Amino acid sequence: MKPALVLLARLDRALLLVLETVCIALFAAITFILTLNIVVRFFPFMSMHWFDEILEMLYGALVFYGAAAVWVGHAHFSVGDWLSKRLPSIRARFIYRLLVELCSLVFIAIFFKYSLDLTFSTTEQTTAFAMSKAWLYACMPISGGIMLLYSVKNMVLELWAVLDPARAGAEAERLGH
Repeated sequence: MKPALVLLARLDRALLLVLETVCIALFAAITFILTLNIVVRFFPFMSMHWFDEILEMLYGALVFYGAAAVWVGHAHFSVGDWLSKRLPSIRARFIYRLLVELCSLVFIAIFFKYSLDLTFSTTEQTTAFAMSKAWLYACMPISGGIMLLYSVKNMVLELWAVLDPARAGAEAERLGH
């Protein structure tokens, strides 16, 4: 494998580890707050008027950072995987996958643009903590940016595969794809 590809693979693994760690921490925080809310109902020793604000922020971040982790790790379900295996030639498979990546890229680019606009233009504040809702929305452009970069990377890899399907097919078999 080329040194640049080895470096990219290491960066992929590092980013995936960071995203997975963030998701685990977010899930642990959600579990803790939900448990605390149950305990407070039976033993009212504190007010949890802030409960829904924090959960909204944590769930949103978990969903979007989790989506980015799935995107980076190619762990998402795809009907395209099932369809591409039924195409007659290896080049047709790579062309089909290139078109799927292009559609994904367009969707993620639109999502990224509008989530960035929303994050920077919001003037709302949360009720309990009076903090800017931009902090709530920030997970969308961050995860969208990660997915956008990986969509571009995937497009380049699929384009290389279309141009040289024999080498790409051999590489995919070697990697177990």
